[in-house]
Amino acid sequence: MNIHAVRAIYQFEMNRALRTWAQSIMAPVLSTSLYFIVFGSAIGSRMGDIDGVSYGAYIIPGLLMLSLLSESISNAAFGIYMPKWSGTIYELLSAPVNWVEVLLGYVGAAATKSLTLGLLILLTARVFVPYEVAHPVWMVGFLILTAITFCLFGFIIGLWADSFQKLQVIPLLVITPLTFLGGAFYSINMLPPVWQTVSLFNPVVYLISGLRWAFYGVADVHIAVSTGMTLAFMTVCLAVVWWVFKTGRKIRR
Repeated sequence: MNIHAVRAIYQFEMNRALRTWAQSIMAPVLSTSLYFIVFGSAIGSRMGDIDGVSYGAYIIPGLLMLSLLSESISNAAFGIYMPKWSGTIYELLSAPVNWVEVLLGYVGAAATKSLTLGLLILLTARVFVPYEVAHPVWMVGFLILTAITFCLFGFIIGLWADSFQKLQVIPLLVITPLTFLGGAFYSINMLPPVWQTVSLFNPVVYLISGLRWAFYGVADVHIAVSTGMTLAFMTVCLAVVWWVFKTGRKIRR
């Protein structure tokens, strides 16, 4: 294992985030704060409890997951796409590093940025809505697992994309709608039976449900199923990354 290479890639990506902290950190936190103001304080104060949890607190896991998924994908995708776009990917391909070390550097940095953002969002939520975490260790573990999984997914998107427009297609047109329809602002048990069944085909339901269980001990889906689905998706992403590096497809500009 070339630790120096992993550290170099990791530090480069983290330094890039620090140089663009306004758009990397502040913009997502401010946009999430608007959700808390509108749904948590304004609308939430006029709504009843859901499963014994106030509405403002109930939506915290959903909003956290919305930001975490979007930022994990965007950070990882942009990180590997930039070397392709600038042509410096050839320096990386000719360096004495293997695909595991490249993956650790880029995905590790993207996951660190996403988890930092998640922590800031939790602190911001405390300003607007009082909440308690029933299972803090599980919450941290589930956040880390989700961040790594979707950073791997974002890494794949960065390898696949050949334009800046393609980098935004999946986060904007797929992940965001699935999150809104995955129980971010409601429990799927509130839906008619037919739509409850349809919602179970939405993978984001399992992520939000697992994180909500970590917060409040209530969930739409059993926590074991949520964890299993996340681990399965991570395994698929790892297999795709291995195949891409093995065949060399979509790595070059």
